Amino acid sequence: MGHPPSSAPVTPPTLALKPGTAWSDAWRRCRDLAPEAFAGDGRVLALWGGGWQADGEPRPVTSPVDGSGICGPSMLDAGTARQAVSASLDQHRAWRHVALPERRARVAATLDALAEHRELLALLLVWELGKPWRLARADVDRAVDGVRWYVDGIDTMLDGRTPLPGPVSNLAGWNHPMSVLVRAMLVQALAGNAVIARTPADGGPACLTLACALAVREGLPLTLVGGDDPALSEHLMRAPEIGCVSFAGGRGASAPADLGKRHIAEQKGLNCWGVWDYSDWETLTRLIRSTFDDAKQRPTAYPRFVVQRTLFAGFLDAYLSAVRSVRFGHPLAVAHPEDYLPELDFGPMVSAAGAAELADRTREAVDRGAVPLYRGSLADGRFLPGQDTSAYLPPTALLSPPPSSALHRAEPFGPVDSIVLADTEAELLAEMNAGDGALVATLSTDDQELFDRLAPQIRAARTGRNRPRSRGGHDELFGGSGASWQGAFVGGELLVRAVTDGPSGERPPGGLPAGGPRPEAASGEAAGSPQAVA
Repeated sequence: MGHPPSSAPVTPPTLALKPGTAWSDAWRRCRDLAPEAFAGDGRVLALWGGGWQADGEPRPVTSPVDGSGICGPSMLDAGTARQAVSASLDQHRAWRHVALPERRARVAATLDALAEHRELLALLLVWELGKPWRLARADVDRAVDGVRWYVDGIDTMLDGRTPLPGPVSNLAGWNHPMSVLVRAMLVQALAGNAVIARTPADGGPACLTLACALAVREGLPLTLVGGDDPALSEHLMRAPEIGCVSFAGGRGASAPADLGKRHIAEQKGLNCWGVWDYSDWETLTRLIRSTFDDAKQRPTAYPRFVVQRTLFAGFLDAYLSAVRSVRFGHPLAVAHPEDYLPELDFGPMVSAAGAAELADRTREAVDRGAVPLYRGSLADGRFLPGQDTSAYLPPTALLSPPPSSALHRAEPFGPVDSIVLADTEAELLAEMNAGDGALVATLSTDDQELFDRLAPQIRAARTGRNRPRSRGGHDELFGGSGASWQGAFVGGELLVRAVTDGPSGERPPGGLPAGGPRPEAASGEAAGSPQAVA
C-alpha cells in the first residue's frame, strides 16, 4: 500500500558555479586568443594608431554578478585621445579609398571570427554586465546577423554615396556592446569610414576588446579607448577630424546642440504600454514577462503601463501572473555540473550603486503616495551560497507614483514598473506621453480603428498594436520622438546614410519634432515622423 506522501518542504539543491565559466576561465581564453590585447597583468590595452597600446591606468572594476574583481578599461587622458583621433584620421584617409569588395570581404571575415568565438564573447557579457546566458548569446547573434544583412546589401545602399570626411566617433552606452555598438562600428567601417569607440565606463571592456582584436586582424581601421576625463569625451565629440558622433545605445546621452557636425544621439525617454478596450489577458501575461529581459536595462524596455480603469482588475491578474513567473539570479549558477545554464529573465543590474539608487527612488515614490502592488524578494532568486547580491533588485510594481516622484516621468532603467489608470482616451494619451518622447510604445486594444486613431498621437518612433516593439528588423527605421532622440536615424539603410555623404544638400532624416511627413509604417504599427537634420 505504501506510505502517504510526505508534507515536508522540499529543500532546493545547493547551487554552484558551472565548471569552465569562472572569470578566470574567460580571461585565460582571452589571453590565449588575443594576447596582443589582453595584458599579463590583468588589464586590457587601448587600441589606436593601428596597434595595441599600454596607455593609461587600469580602472578597478567589480562584476555585478557576484561583486568579484574583473578587468576594467585603461583610462586615457585627453592628450592621448588627441593622438588617437589624429591617428584615426590617417587610417580614415587610407580606408576610404579601399575598394568596396575588399571592405566587404574584410568585414565578412570579421563576422566569421565573431561567430566562431560566440560563446566566449557571451561569457564576457555575463561577467561584465550580468546578462543571462540566453540574452548574452542573443546580443552576439544580433550583431553578427545584423551586419551580415548590410554586407549582403551594401552595394545598393552606397550607390551615389561616399564616406564622410573624417572617422565616426562612438560614445555608446554599456547595455548592448555587441548588438548596438559593435554592429554600428562594423557597418560604419563597411561604408568606408575609420571608426573610434570609447569603452563605456559602466562595463563591457573585455568583450569589446576581444571583438576589436578579431576585427583589426582582418584589417579594419578601428580605435578603442577608455576614459572618463571630460576633456577626453569633449575631444572625441568636437575634434575637427571627426566626421560624425554617435551616442546610439546609451542612457541619458547628452549631445550638445552646438556640435556643428553630423550626430546620432539616443537619449532619455519613457516607453509606455497602454491598455484600452482589450480582452486577451492570457497573451498579455506572456508579453509582460518578456518585458523584464535584461532587468529592463535597455532603451526599448517598457517600465510604464497606462490602463483603462474599468479593465484594471483583468490587467492586474495578468500582470501578477507574469511578474510572479519571472526568474532572476546568478546567470552561471547550476545545481549539477552537467546542467545547462539557467533560463533566466534577468541577472543583476549593471552595478550595486545603480541597484541601491533605484531602490531608494522606489522607497521615495512609496513614501510620497505610490501604492506597492508587487514587491519581489531576493529570496526568490537563484544564487550561490553566501554570494554578494548587492547588484540584484527583485521585480517591483507601483500603482500611481505621484508627480513629485522621480519615477512619475523618468525611466527607472531597472525592474521597477509603474502602473497608471486612465478614464478617458485623452488621459490615456497624456499619461503615455508623460516622458516627452519615447523610442517605442505599445497599445493593446481589440479595436483596430481605435489603434489607428490614437497611435499617431503617441510620441514614439514606433508604436505596436498588442505586441512590444524593439529596435526592429534589419530594414526598419529606428529613432525616437521628442526628447528621446537627436540627430540622424539609424534603422536599416538609414544607418548607412547617416555615416556617408550623398547628393549635395542632402540631410539625413531624423529628429522627430512635431509635424513633417510620416514614413511608411508596417501593418499593426505606427511610426514617428522624420525630419532632415544636419
